[in-house]
Amino acid sequence: MIERGMLMQSRLPLAFLDKMKDILGEEYERFRSSYNAERVYGFRINELKLSMNEWMKLSPYEEELKPIPWASSTGMYYKEYMRPGKHPYYHAGLYYIQEPSAMAPVELLDVQPGHRVLDLCAAPGGKSTQIASKLQGRGVLISNDNARERTKALAKNIELAGVRNAVILNEEPSHLIDVFDRWFDLVIIDAPCSGEGMFRKDDGMIAEWEKHSVKKCSSMQKDILNDAAAMLAPGGKLVYSTCTFSPEENESQLALFLAEHADFEMVQIEPKFGWKPGRPDLVETSAAMDTDKLRSLEGAVRLWPHHIEGEGHFAAVLRRKEDREAAVLDGHAEREHALDEQNDNWLGATESSEHVRNKHKHAVKRVLNENARDHYDKRELREKTGKYSNADKNGKGCKQSYSKKTKEVAKDDPAVLWQSNIGQIAAGLELQDGVIISHGSHVYIQPKGIPSLSELKVIRPGWYVGEINHGRLEPTHPLAMGLNRKEAVRSISWSANDERTVRFLKGETVFVQEEEIVLYGDASPRGYVLICTDGYPIGWAKFADGILNNRLPAGWRWM
Repeated sequence: MIERGMLMQSRLPLAFLDKMKDILGEEYERFRSSYNAERVYGFRINELKLSMNEWMKLSPYEEELKPIPWASSTGMYYKEYMRPGKHPYYHAGLYYIQEPSAMAPVELLDVQPGHRVLDLCAAPGGKSTQIASKLQGRGVLISNDNARERTKALAKNIELAGVRNAVILNEEPSHLIDVFDRWFDLVIIDAPCSGEGMFRKDDGMIAEWEKHSVKKCSSMQKDILNDAAAMLAPGGKLVYSTCTFSPEENESQLALFLAEHADFEMVQIEPKFGWKPGRPDLVETSAAMDTDKLRSLEGAVRLWPHHIEGEGHFAAVLRRKEDREAAVLDGHAEREHALDEQNDNWLGATESSEHVRNKHKHAVKRVLNENARDHYDKRELREKTGKYSNADKNGKGCKQSYSKKTKEVAKDDPAVLWQSNIGQIAAGLELQDGVIISHGSHVYIQPKGIPSLSELKVIRPGWYVGEINHGRLEPTHPLAMGLNRKEAVRSISWSANDERTVRFLKGETVFVQEEEIVLYGDASPRGYVLICTDGYPIGWAKFADGILNNRLPAGWRWM
């Protein structure tokens, strides 16, 4: 490992090393030497499935694990040779493999059950699954990523974790504002960045560093922050994080944001666990802000790899002031805005006033959209014009094609067939705060209270629970992963060490005795059986005549 570290040091860009030397001063040699150290690995227990105490009783690695300090209730360091991704418990969604530093931002978000949370740059889903674990099935999680290919991994990880209350979108952040204006209690931005904290984890990031310049990333981050701010409710919190050490993408980014958003303030983070305070001294002088705001940037935290066991991260918590708190500041801003307009009629306007104009434009568009909804039923209009869009076979890439007027399920809707058939598969299932919706033959349970998504690109409008095939209900793999064993009409559980567990995960047919199947009530053993390992679901099989016919989709099988 040391030899690999030395090799990596020789590959680090000289411009990067020179920059780190300027930033770190006498700490620079310790930082550079950290690349000689053995990499650390982590995974996080999924509390939607089990508690840490339950995991420690079950864990095959118990004596080899140690807690990650900033995520000690769920996060554990493991050794590389353990390969937890090759264990049946991974396929049961009992944990998520995640770089330890990357667990910090969600811990700072302070998610509570019932919150409305936006993960704006969500793929591949580490932070979304961490948020969902903390929501405990209550509230709403909107997971968005603007890269279509990356949403495939995002959807799979959310479904593997058994999340019931998430919606997955594929949109540019600016396109979400009309739908979610000041709607979220919490927003997290794990911003696209130059990735300097990924060099040791992913050698490819070294080559990418010079292609994706800090300047280009900074411009993109500025837009994302502004868009996110528009969707945060008064009193809500926003966590901004990156996996880079670049001050242009960290402190300077926040300085510019605070200078342009008087209704936001820094929440001070205690620099414990070896974390270091933010560095306002690294802010570019062009970011105009008063001394107190500049000093408040010390309340951000830097996770340096020579001070912690992890690859490194940056994180800051921002709070949107309550409307009453911001009223005086808003009044001042309006007077300044009126003066600007009077003096230059918007010519030579600043970027800040440009943001105000964009916000006004979004507000006008929102009013027009609301007026349009009063006169047209969008679903009817799309059907007439041939633009009605259903989900594809996997339920991906669909546009949610219903308005508020068409949310009620018609008698011949697949959702009604779901309601009349689900009792044969999962009689103990409780919807809680969910609403049954359908797209073509695909059935979802969506959290209540979500605004219409008809103008957005929707990957998953909710928990994907079933497909109607020739009038019959076919349960989905995401349904299996979101259930607990007690909710299934038929279930069978094998030990993780049982060879049948691996055979099932590889897609094979398994022979069993009828008596092995646990039944709910007086159900017949014939039908869909929830297959579990040590009591935790891993998929469906259909039982008949002593044979469990495997229903595990090809993309979910153990390779």
